[in-house]
Amino acid sequence: MEELDVRQLLKHRHTLVQMRTRVKNQLQHIAMNEGFQKKRKLWTKEGMEFLQSLNLDVWTKRRRDDLLKILEEFNGHIQQLSQAAEQEAEKWPLVRLLMTHPGVGPILALATVLTLGDIQRFERGKKVASYVGLIPSEDSSGTRRRMGAISKQGNSFMRFLLVQAGMAAARKDAELGQFYKRLAHKKHHGVAKVAVARKLLVRLYWMLRTNTPYPEVVVVRMRGSSSHPVAQKAKAEPLSGRPASRNKK
Repeated sequence: MEELDVRQLLKHRHTLVQMRTRVKNQLQHIAMNEGFQKKRKLWTKEGMEFLQSLNLDVWTKRRRDDLLKILEEFNGHIQQLSQAAEQEAEKWPLVRLLMTHPGVGPILALATVLTLGDIQRFERGKKVASYVGLIPSEDSSGTRRRMGAISKQGNSFMRFLLVQAGMAAARKDAELGQFYKRLAHKKHHGVAKVAVARKLLVRLYWMLRTNTPYPEVVVVRMRGSSSHPVAQKAKAEPLSGRPASRNKK
């Protein structure tokens, strides 16, 4: 029951984040209609002061003021839920393990442990990526094999978190950063983001499967096979995915 309740915490926070995004988009439109395009700078202290100082018509002003109040409420609720997730993350040994990877916070770490469950049911990293929906779809005919966009048949919440965390990880991890730049140059930054998310997921999979923290798990090249040397590492008894408090007698 506790695991189900933590899922509700993550789901509720994600829903509020999506609602907040829609509010932000409306505020961006108001600024753009006034001839200003500030993008992320609009959410800085200076950007918010600028938004409040706009000389608007009566109902546009009312719309802006209401949206700003709603945004403030959402920020407060999301902050409380984020703090609750951080406190919950400290109870889970495997969650703390995943958080040793740069760019991986309590939200993604909790979601990964809860979504994947018993990690031993996945024989290789490719199966995990397929489970989440980060494997390219395939359109093959005869001797031709064409790879398309990702299947999106898995957990959309996990994909959203992985793409966000992947970009944060790419800024802090040299290998992921180089991988992103190389792919973005060859193809498209959107394709590169998804590829980094998939690579990050496979890393998290091996961290869970071998009870190995970052950066040790990155030292050995991961080929997505249970027979690979990295899977033979860390023969200690696997950590429980459940909160540590549950393991105490």
